[in-house]
Amino acid sequence: MTVSATARLAPIDVSGRLTRLRDLFESAGPDDEPVDALLVTTSANIRWLSGFSGSAGLLLVTRDHATLTTDGRYRTQSSEQLQAAGVSSAIEVRIGGVQAQRQALVAASSEAKSVGLEADNVTWSSQRSWGELFAAAQLAPTRGVVEGLRMVKDAGEVARMERAAAIADEALAAVLPRLAVVGAGSRSDRELTESRFAAALDHAMRERGAEESAFETIVASGENSAKPHARPGGRPIQPGDPVVVDFGAVFDGYRSDMTRTFCVGGAPSGDLATVFDVVEEAQRVGVLSVRPGVAAGSVDEACRDVIAAAGWADRFEHGTGHGVGLDIHEGPSVGPGATAILLPGTVLTVEPGVYLPETGGVRIEDTLVVTQNGSRSLTRFPKEVAV
Repeated sequence: MTVSATARLAPIDVSGRLTRLRDLFESAGPDDEPVDALLVTTSANIRWLSGFSGSAGLLLVTRDHATLTTDGRYRTQSSEQLQAAGVSSAIEVRIGGVQAQRQALVAASSEAKSVGLEADNVTWSSQRSWGELFAAAQLAPTRGVVEGLRMVKDAGEVARMERAAAIADEALAAVLPRLAVVGAGSRSDRELTESRFAAALDHAMRERGAEESAFETIVASGENSAKPHARPGGRPIQPGDPVVVDFGAVFDGYRSDMTRTFCVGGAPSGDLATVFDVVEEAQRVGVLSVRPGVAAGSVDEACRDVIAAAGWADRFEHGTGHGVGLDIHEGPSVGPGATAILLPGTVLTVEPGVYLPETGGVRIEDTLVVTQNGSRSLTRFPKEVAV
């Protein structure tokens, strides 16, 4: 994303993140043991701490120094991105091949007695390799250290997610008339398939400034709508179908996530109409429950209680939501018993659904940011059902 494309957005505050990370070193290891350094291997964590978005890089953070290693493909990019993030003086960049990068990391960690590894991102074979490399230090598995910091977004992060959501809103508005053409029985769009509609939506997001789709777009029609994560295929969308559309855009690295379910050709009837009403109410109640100080699990419970009261508890088979940011799925989890406490700046989805194999499925989802006294939706596309 160019500087001009983001110039009017609030800046992202990267400069203080290394300090906040170091403050956690005293209890980052197993059993709250301290570490002297953390080797960051997760790409989203590297970007959050440094601004660097290349596909190959490692970041070693010690108590008083930070070193980013990458290869020659990213010599200019790494310099530009660290400069733009305001951390070029706080992070040393070392460019070279694999061996040169490893030697630079060993040298940077020479005074560390314990080095933390991101346990959820390091394979068994990688752990053995790092153990041989950092032979003078004790390796310690860490979990969620950077991810925990990432759960609360600053104003610049929220602004980028709101821009991503606006792009997605505009793209859906542009392609939705194709469903209306099907609903009207027009021959001109009789062969609109799930995959063609998904491709049109992805293209519309790119035309409006998205770097890419936030994840593989879901378009599920008719009987496929009863599959929560169906992949779009060659099924033609037909009048009377429920159509679940779950998608998002990426802007300057940050993602949006939204689901709308439509009924092609008019309002739904019978059991399907009831499903639409129940899911809409469950999502409304869930959104109202999002506020600071609330446990994420209580948001899930609010949605689940509405659906259970309608007799479909066993047809809501996934969590109510998840955090969103540089990754499409990040903390906090919003599911049964989730204990994370929502704070101002937390961004999460609320997406209850009911899926009846013989009838169809309905899911409605918005991405919300927790505010000082409630929440604000970043996704704003209307929830009208009939197209």
